Parts: sequence; C-alpha cells; structure tokens
Amino acid sequence: MAGVKERLSSVLGHLNPTTPSNSRAALLQKNPDDIVITFAARTPLTKAKKGGLKDTRIDELVISLLTEVRQRSKIDPSVVEDVCLGNVLADGSAYIARSSVLAAGFPVTTAASVANRFCSSGLLAIQQIANQIATGCIDVGIAIGAESMIGLSTKITEHEFAGQNLQPMGQTSENVAGDFSITREKMDKFAAESYQKAEISQKAGWSSDEILPTTVLWKDPKTGEVTTKILTQDDGPRHGTTAESLSKIRAAFPQWPPSQTTGGNASQLTDGAAAILLMKRSKAEELGQPIIGKYAGSTVVGLEPRIMGIGPYYAIPKILEKKGLAIADVDVFEINEAFASMGVFCVERLGLDRDKVNPRGGAIALGHPLGCTGARQVVTALSELRRRDQRIAVTSMCVGTGMGMAGVFVSEH
Repeated sequence: MAGVKERLSSVLGHLNPTTPSNSRAALLQKNPDDIVITFAARTPLTKAKKGGLKDTRIDELVISLLTEVRQRSKIDPSVVEDVCLGNVLADGSAYIARSSVLAAGFPVTTAASVANRFCSSGLLAIQQIANQIATGCIDVGIAIGAESMIGLSTKITEHEFAGQNLQPMGQTSENVAGDFSITREKMDKFAAESYQKAEISQKAGWSSDEILPTTVLWKDPKTGEVTTKILTQDDGPRHGTTAESLSKIRAAFPQWPPSQTTGGNASQLTDGAAAILLMKRSKAEELGQPIIGKYAGSTVVGLEPRIMGIGPYYAIPKILEKKGLAIADVDVFEINEAFASMGVFCVERLGLDRDKVNPRGGAIALGHPLGCTGARQVVTALSELRRRDQRIAVTSMCVGTGMGMAGVFVSEH
C-alpha cells in the first residue's frame, strides 16, 4: 500500500491546477503523425429489459451503428481494415463482431476483433485501433463499444458472408481442399512432415530454451489418484509418423466433400500458455533487461469465412509489403497449421521454402491452444532463430470468421 501511495503522491506532485504546463502547447500542435478522429456518434442509451432497446439484440445494435457510421461518414468501406468491438457480456462476441461488420456493409477484407476489460472496454477498443494505426499495422480502423442484455437476431445468419460463420472449422478445411483441388495425399504428406520435424526437434532438445518446466496436479483417469507432475516437453508429437500411416485414418467430416480432413492432418486440441514481455528499448536498457528480440510490426486481413484457413496467404504478403521485405529476406516462417489443407495451399501458393516453415513442427504435431498459439509461435520462432543464428521471422495464422494475421519479429541474440 505504501508503494501505491508513493506513486500517487509522485504523480500528483507534477500536477499544478492553476499554471498551464509546457506540454499543453505541444499537445495542441498539429502533426502529421497525430491519430485523429473523423467521425463520432452513438445510439441512445435505454433502460435494460424495459427501455427502447430492450428488444434489440447485440448484433442488431452493432449492425445498425456500423451502418450509420459507414453511410454518414461517407468513408469508402474498403479502406477500413479493422473494427474493434468493446464488449463485456455477449457470448461468442468474436463471432458477433466479425459477422456484424460484414452485415453492416463492410467488405470481407475488413477484419474485426473484441476488447474486454470490463468497464473500460470501449476505451480499450479505441486504444487498440489507435495503437495499430500508430505502429503502421493498419491505416484506418473503427472502434466501437456496445452492450445488450439479450441474444442474437437473424440478421447475421441471413447475410451472404456473415452467415458463413455458422460453418464449423472442419467444413472450412474441406472448402479449401475442394475449392483449390488439394489432394488427401498432399495433406497427409504435409502433416507427416510436421510430425517428423517435431520428432527431430524434440529428440535434439531444440525447444529446451523455450519451454518452462511446469508443475501440475494430475489425476489418474483410471485410479482417480492425484499426483504432482513436472511437465518438461510437448506431448502431441507422435514419433514415427509417416504419410502412409496417416493415409489410413478415416475422414473426420464425411458429410462435407471432398472429406479429406482427418484427425491426423488437422491441428490437435491442446492446452497451453505462452508469454511475451515487451517494453521500449530505452526502458529495457534502463532496467537492465536482456534484449532477445524485436517486434517489427503486424497486420490483419479479412476474407470469406468459408475459406478462412487461407488467411496467411493474404496476411503474409501484406506485412512483407509494409516492411519492404521480400519472402527471401525471411529466415523462419511460423504458420499455424489449423488444417493441412490450408498449410498446403499457403506454402505452395506463396512459394515458401518448406525447410523454413515450422522447422520444429506446427500445430498438427504440437497442437493449437486457441488463445495461446499467436504467442507460442513467437516464442518458438525466436528460439529457432537463435539456434540457426538467423535474424528474421514471420508468424502468421488463419482466424475463425474469415481473417488472417501476420507479424514480423527480429532476433537480437
């Protein structure tokens, strides 16, 4: 508590209620790099469950507001790259955000995300859009905040593209395989390589500097006995996996042609966590923190939800263009292997060197803990760059509801 009081006292000591500060004049200057607001509006606020919006569902509210923003601002919707929704209570808010953006008349290229920090969620959405613009991730974005106490309407399900979000992920994998003529043979070969790379990496101990020993309580499913375990390595890799062995696994989704996705050539359901500590270089030097790498930028793209898996195919060229890089400049690509169909498509169509893609195996072998993967890929990429004594990595993943994201990281080992 004393520490909190000292910090508050220090902050308040710099504030003079009567004398304007030098910062005021600087703040009022107009600079080319300023993040500016070109339109701002809201709906009426009404009493929950009894006021004027009591029968208006959250997606209807967001669709209505975004439609008005699009029309009244006269912005070309194709230039809006990302929309961030601040929301606390809605179930499936990530689906609501992306689907509502599409239903409001924005093209499939406009991405969407959700910010939730309880009462500050609307401000957090503004901060996230502003930070993306400031760092060059995007040029134009919209931040919104919305809340409703009731469920969803049918406006999403009846929309041409928004309705595609009802398709399960397995179906989107089959869509990619069918639309782009990706064979089961290619998918199993891609998956087998993921397992084989993971096996080589695991046996050689390459991941020892990226995995923290983790102590857990573990309940034996047969006896019910609870014991303490120390986990030191991934348990997803299946040693000895070959394309031939994977070819014997039956289709996971026979109801969706061409029915080539299996439990062997898709990402595993996995638990896990990863962390990245970030600060300015000057602060790291001030604190004596070792600098192991640099975040060089990221970006997001949108595409049709039914083929969401190929998101990296669009996101990777976009971030490379923003950074002035060529594919040959990149030493390691960490691309999330949600399904082998999307992996085959992205590697082939982008012309990537397979040896540079997921050198330690990807999600097919290691697993895809949904919220963890984006951070896990960075941890893995930096470790692999150190091992190879190389410098530049690109991470990328497809995103449910039809998006792709990519980032550039530099090792400073």
